[in-house]
Amino acid sequence: MKPLRTIGLAAVLAAIYPLGANAELASCRTLPDYAALKAALTSAVADEASGLDFQMWATIVDRDGIVCAVAFSGSDRGSQWPGSRVISAQKANTANSFSLNGLALSTANLYSAVQPGGSLYGLQASNPVDTAAAYRGPSRFFGTANDPLVGEKIGGVNVFGGGLALYDAYGKVVGAVGVSGDTSCADHMIGWRVRTALGLDFLAGKGVSGDAARPDNIIYDIAGGVSASGFGHPTCINTGDQTLLPAVQ
Repeated sequence: MKPLRTIGLAAVLAAIYPLGANAELASCRTLPDYAALKAALTSAVADEASGLDFQMWATIVDRDGIVCAVAFSGSDRGSQWPGSRVISAQKANTANSFSLNGLALSTANLYSAVQPGGSLYGLQASNPVDTAAAYRGPSRFFGTANDPLVGEKIGGVNVFGGGLALYDAYGKVVGAVGVSGDTSCADHMIGWRVRTALGLDFLAGKGVSGDAARPDNIIYDIAGGVSASGFGHPTCINTGDQTLLPAVQ
């Protein structure tokens, strides 16, 4: 009877804890898919005039940090900085990892806090990137619906602009989006526009920016190397006006 009991237990465990990529991707089904992400990114890049006017990468992760979609805005994967693919995923992971239902922290908000003497110094070394997942091939699928990152937990912490948590209509964190490929200031602006286009910005009043309508907005308050708020970010080449970004819901 032991073999039968073993088989029976295995069947029960399999039913309770489904294995494989499909199980890992279950929560991704409630988030924007590849086509929606690519459309939102392409539109955001076209609408944003700040920065260097470069093409971009974008990644969506779910609340568990599992990559749900990766896309680029250019004509092919070489039209953007190749290194920004993984950076966009890092940013998504970071915004998701350090945002809560009651407090949204964009990656831009973390810059000053992680500097020596800051309240979160060392945070950037706390959750390393899974390099096996990050660089798994084949490369021809990067930025497509079949990107090898999809279904993986990328990890990583990034502490400059471009990562924003996603909030559903109930004000609940459901994951995050990260973008990369331009200056970190432009990355934030484009990431913000992507989130707006995806309709997952129900977070009014839940941030540190001092603007309830743009609660996790980038803050430019560094003077003499010190951020007045503790959450400031440096300015960049051709910095845009963050106060003109669309208000959240």
